[in-house]
Amino acid sequence: MLFTSVDEVSARLAETGYLASPAVATTVFLADRLGKPLLVEGPAGVGKTELAKAVAEVAGARLVRLQCYEGIDESRALYEWNHAKQLLRISAGRDEAWDETRTDIFSEEFLLARPLLTAIRGGDPKVLLIDETDKADVEVEGLLLEVLSDFQVTVPELGTITATRRPFVVLTSNASRELSEALRRRCLFLHIGFPDEELERRIVRLKVPGVDEALAESLVRVIRALREMDLRKVPSVAETIDWARTLLALGAGALGETVVRETLGVVLKHQEDVLKAASKLDLDAV
Repeated sequence: MLFTSVDEVSARLAETGYLASPAVATTVFLADRLGKPLLVEGPAGVGKTELAKAVAEVAGARLVRLQCYEGIDESRALYEWNHAKQLLRISAGRDEAWDETRTDIFSEEFLLARPLLTAIRGGDPKVLLIDETDKADVEVEGLLLEVLSDFQVTVPELGTITATRRPFVVLTSNASRELSEALRRRCLFLHIGFPDEELERRIVRLKVPGVDEALAESLVRVIRALREMDLRKVPSVAETIDWARTLLALGAGALGETVVRETLGVVLKHQEDVLKAASKLDLDAV
């Protein structure tokens, strides 16, 4: 187990630069204590992936990342055979009996472990990050079920490989599609939304130390006003941090109307959102 208490989770994550809310710290503690995968949902840019990285840093563990995308299959997620190397071995062993050659080419030497298999092999501590799970096809979820239920992988030619040390597992989702109930049942669930004003201000001061308290407070208020607008893509915490760094680079000591309008492209990623914000944002009100 990595943690002895919820307070320890908060303190040790903070040492890595990750400020966890009480809900986040509690759920991470329970995932560790119960040995269950942690499914983290929420909008992009709120720190879902960074949470896995922070846990790995705290634990001194190797981060193994499976980046999901449409069309990812078993060979990219689990394992595949090194066919080029197998062909070379077959060519080199033409005079040998086929049974002997076949046994040789389907051995560990020719196995290419992908993230899921890598995460359960070996006795060193690992954090398995299955990132943007909702982008993978439904069939991939079936593959995840065996791994997350029993922490084992069956390779027909070699047998069943079972984890000697279970990894800490974090699955992230932006909820672009609904994940199966079977997958959800195997996980503890955590939703990370936008932080409250105080926490976001603390995050800005931590990530961008050169920004003073007054500017951080103004910046966060404007960001929160933007999030209340009907925008195509509201700014995330990542954009808040980027904006703070931008203002620091420009030497802006305050959020004046000119500097806000000239830098809206840092936090808003669509032209219609920039135009809407420029016309509706009332800096005097925030």
